[in-house]
Formats: sequence, structure tokens, C-alpha cells
Amino acid sequence: MSFVLVFTALIRCHITLTKATQYRKHPALESASQIVAPFRSGTTIGEFMMKKTLAVAALMSVAFAGAAEARDQIRIVGSSTVFPFATAVAEEFGKTTSFKTPVIESTGSGGGLKLFCAGVGEQHPDITNASRRIKKSEVEKCAANGISEVTEVKVGYDGIVLSNSNAAPQLDLTKEQIFLALAKTVPSKDGKSLVDNFYTTWSEIDPSLPDVKIEVLGPPPTSGTRDAFTELVLEEACEEFPVIAALEETNKDQFKAVCAGVREDGGYVEAGENDNLIVQKLEANHDALGIFGFSFLDQNGDKLQGSMIAGVAPTFEAISAGDYPVSRSLYFYVKNAHVGTIPGIKEYLAEFTADKAWGDEGYLADRGLIPMDAAEREAVRNAAMNLSPLSM
Repeated sequence: MSFVLVFTALIRCHITLTKATQYRKHPALESASQIVAPFRSGTTIGEFMMKKTLAVAALMSVAFAGAAEARDQIRIVGSSTVFPFATAVAEEFGKTTSFKTPVIESTGSGGGLKLFCAGVGEQHPDITNASRRIKKSEVEKCAANGISEVTEVKVGYDGIVLSNSNAAPQLDLTKEQIFLALAKTVPSKDGKSLVDNFYTTWSEIDPSLPDVKIEVLGPPPTSGTRDAFTELVLEEACEEFPVIAALEETNKDQFKAVCAGVREDGGYVEAGENDNLIVQKLEANHDALGIFGFSFLDQNGDKLQGSMIAGVAPTFEAISAGDYPVSRSLYFYVKNAHVGTIPGIKEYLAEFTADKAWGDEGYLADRGLIPMDAAEREAVRNAAMNLSPLSM
């Protein structure tokens, strides 16, 4: 009985394949059609069933290939900082156009660019968000994998904040104090040599700071926020210590390692790419500080406060005016080869760069994005809509 059922199914497969080849010339289908050619004299039942089985496999291969070719949703990866802005745009885009809402993954800037630059084709992302500018090495990686043209879209500005619970004292820190709290290697007490970080409390760095354990929750190395924080805080501060600054002349590799090295003894805790998780942990631990983009502080102002840096609080106005010392630009990158293949990419660009989204009174400003001025927005919008290739 089972043989009859299998035989019947295989005959039906043969009929399906025969009809399919009448309407679509596909190499896999043509091959399958040959496999299920009419029964020839001398062919055993076993041989026939083997050929039919191969035909089924070929048909399944074509079916899966067709599914891959049919992707009709934009796929976006990248920065956790840009993620809430991209999500807001994607939701509006899905509601107000005939296109499906894009699928967005928060992978971190570095992780997103790695996925983005892996190749061209529907198995690869169309857009990647980044809370730092793409590196030359990443552009070269893209080119090596056949991605010849990428369009850069600057989104706006953001501040990086050191935040803690509203139930704790607000801190006023200098970049040098933050370096001493978080660096892997610091100057010795006498300032004449470099040693492993020995500071355990903030008051050990400066008696005016709280006598609480140094515990800072922050992003991993794949994060653009981590890159920007390292560049804007740690690398700038390290040059203020003579014993470190001297290395720039004598041993540049060591100088870079010391300036960018982050302690691994518990003073700095990698909390992943989910900034909302850091917010939750700060609510539970009033002594801890967290590092993330201003937008997350802006959305959680009822629970958290931002530390002042050199006497300047992280506010929308201070970041917009350039007064807050730790601010950076935000971006996303478009794979030009996918435009016209994956539906809706240009329309998504139009939505993101519309004044109703990223303008001074746009819905992204309500979520904490610091807008560019009108002239810069117009220049970026024109480049985006013309898919102007990135040049570095």
C-alpha cells in the first residue's frame, strides 16, 4: 500500500514539473524534467523511484529559491542607538505606504556593518544603522565582497551619557576622572609609571565624588556607542596624563592600547546591545552608572538622570548647541545594488529624510534625536534620494 502511495505521489510530481517547464524555463526545472522523463524500457522500479526522488529534491530546491527571490521587506541591521529612530520611521512607513514594515535588528554598529558588507543579494541586509561613521577598512570589506556603491545618510546628532538612578546623587565628572575609573591601565599614584587599574571607588579618584564602588554598565566592543565613547572620552583624556602622552613619541602602539583599553575586573560591565536592559539595571542598582545614547535618557527621564561632564548636563539644548562635550553624529548606510530589487528602499529614504520625521519639530526629535540644521538636512536629503555613492 505504501509503495502505491509513493508511486502516485511521484507521478503527480512528474506532472507538476512537466507543467511548470511549460511556463518557466528554469535550469533546475529543466534538469528535473529530464529526470522524470517517461519510463524507458529496461528501467527498474528502484531506478525509477531514485530518479523520482531526485526530481522531488529539484522541485523543492526551486521552491526555496523562489521564496528567496520573493523577499518583499526591507531588512535593516545595526546600531542600538539608531534602532529606536529607525523603528519609528519603519512603523510610520508601514502605516502610510503600500510597502511592508521593514524588519530591523539591533546588532550594534560593528556587527551591523559586518553583516551589511558580507555581500550583495537578498540574503544580506539592505541597510545598516551606525552610531559612528563607517571605517575605511569596512568600506574596503564591502568592495571586496562586490558592494561597489554605498550611500551614506547622516541622521542627526546624539550625546553619549553617563546616567544613574534619580534616587542617587547627580555626578559632575571630568573626562580624566572617567578615564581613571574605566581604563585598564592607569598612571601610578606618583604618576611616573603605568599600572593595572587599582581604583575601586569613585572617592579614591577624587574625595569630592561618592564613596561607592565603581560599576559602569556599558556596550560591548561591537557597539558604535562604545567606539565613540572610547574616542571622545578615553582617548582624549589619556593625553592629559604626562606618562601616557610620552608614549605617543616612543611607542605609538602601546599609546593606542593604553588610551583605548577598558578594564575587565568588574569596574566596567559589558551589558550587551540592549540599552533598555541597562536602564532596567540602573533602576535596580542605584550605585551603578550606565553608558548609552541621549535618546534613552530622554525617554526615561522619570527614572534616570544624566551626569554632568565638565559642568555641562546632557540636555537637548546643550547637545544641539555643541556645548555638551560627548556628542557624535548618527548614520545609516544603503546598499545601492538592492535599490529596485527590494521594494520600498527609496520610499523609506524619503520617509526618513522628510521634515515630519527628522526636522526640528519631527517625530524623531520627540524621541531624542538632535536634528541637523535645515541646510545640512537638505544636502543630506538630496544625496540620499540621488543615491550618491559614499567617498572617503
